[in-house]
Amino acid sequence: MNISQLTTFVAVVDHGSFSEAARALGISQPAVTMQIQALEADIDATLLDRGYRRVSLTEAGHVLLPYARHVIAELQAARQSIEELAGVVSGRITLAASTTPGQYLLPRILGGFLRVNAEVGVTLRVYDSADVVERVESGEADLGMTGAEVHGARVLYERLGSDELALICPARHELAARPAVTFAEIAEEPFIVRESGSGTRMAAEGAIRRNGIDPGDLNVVMELGTNEAIVSAVEGGMGLGIVSTHVASKSLQLGTVALLRGAGFPVERPLFLVLPRRTMSRAGEALANHLRGAL
Repeated sequence: MNISQLTTFVAVVDHGSFSEAARALGISQPAVTMQIQALEADIDATLLDRGYRRVSLTEAGHVLLPYARHVIAELQAARQSIEELAGVVSGRITLAASTTPGQYLLPRILGGFLRVNAEVGVTLRVYDSADVVERVESGEADLGMTGAEVHGARVLYERLGSDELALICPARHELAARPAVTFAEIAEEPFIVRESGSGTRMAAEGAIRRNGIDPGDLNVVMELGTNEAIVSAVEGGMGLGIVSTHVASKSLQLGTVALLRGAGFPVERPLFLVLPRRTMSRAGEALANHLRGAL
């Protein structure tokens, strides 16, 4: 039994599959399989039941898991203490982000962080806001960034900067020529919206409610998984959409969609740093401080 085998075992449990664990660890799936088989052979017990889509713990696996986590945590603490003596920040961080910060803000910011912290590796994963918070809460991600708070989650939120949501319509729509629109004018229009759990959708529905309209009364014709897909649908004449100005900027410049003003839009929404309710590694703290300075 060695630390690599224990680390691989915990990764498979946390990610639910051999393939996802391999991606998180940066190794091949066969290497993950070999590590688990070697560990099971060493302790002479089956640790994982291999299902069709996910793996689950056997009784022996349930017994080993807390010990494996403890050993890994103690080793990380030892490494951190040694690194503090040398003043070096190192390690690997998983950063979870919702669509807008994950695709439009963080990639350029992370470049500056990695230039200063050459011994740190960062994995950036993009989810909807609810999934970002869930992964930070569970420990699958070290920290996160979203455009909305998910209430009831056991995480800490820290506001970092803001984003602007724009109401857009097809370029040749009759409303495109209006200097301003009202909610009465847009209430019956077809809308394309993000899926439930999206920070963009949460913020848009909040703005709509503040203007006395129930979001459930909108004529929603389609739900899509990305802001880019909404822009494409609006370009295709399918209806109105609410997206970040970062996402819509190119289409607005090309004139394939039009910006509608009025009815409470454009609306500013905060961006949040999502932090775990546990002690972060020095690398995680360094990244959080860098994001605070950049945003």
